[in-house]
Amino acid sequence: MTRTPTEVAHAVAEVFRGVFDQLAEWREPIRALLGAGGEVRAQTLDTVVADLVIPRLEEADPMLVGAGFIADGEVVRGRGVHFAWWLGPLDDNPVLGSTTEPTRLDLSTRGYTEYLRDFRALEWYRIPATTRHAHVTGPYVDHLCTCDYILTLTMPVHDRDEERMVGVIGADVAVRRLEHALLAAFLEVDAPLALVNQDGRVVLSTDPGLQVGQLVEAGSSSVDVEGTPFVVRVGSVASGSSSKI
Repeated sequence: MTRTPTEVAHAVAEVFRGVFDQLAEWREPIRALLGAGGEVRAQTLDTVVADLVIPRLEEADPMLVGAGFIADGEVVRGRGVHFAWWLGPLDDNPVLGSTTEPTRLDLSTRGYTEYLRDFRALEWYRIPATTRHAHVTGPYVDHLCTCDYILTLTMPVHDRDEERMVGVIGADVAVRRLEHALLAAFLEVDAPLALVNQDGRVVLSTDPGLQVGQLVEAGSSSVDVEGTPFVVRVGSVASGSSSKI
């Protein structure tokens, strides 16, 4: 069986559409809890979010490696920054070791999270806040949790009047899990393919000369991946900087 680059782009779009649909589904219970205004207790919010995201993280061969909700300031009582975020089971993680069940992200145990105090400036929060639309950040190396290349998908959550953003609902997808889901389809095209983000950074590729996170120059033909910031580039792609995030 062979595929066309357009068919591969459709397969990529379907994967991301599934994650975005899940975020939209999770958004409504959180909006119902926070949308009326005022503060909510951290434990109340955490319980709601955990009940939503943990079942997806416990799936066999899950696409998501982490998921949760990041609350804007003055939403959670007594908290300026609140991450209601869970990590799926991890294999031989250099930060957390091996885990067999979802675990809560505990920022108090991380000595290198000072940058999160200004989380509104980070891409995964800033872009949804500015555009009011869902966003994909990455690929980048997640030094906070997985120590691996990931893509972070986030979606804004607003109050009932659609005026104030109370936070973002999000999920992390490991690039290696995306490869597991899509690489077979990429290999069914005769020419080398590369999935590339809007900045020219490689997500996955069947060109052995291209690595995840590598920047590539424009010039090859490409197919847009609907609903995402990605394109599928066709043919040998001249490499640019090999620097990684």
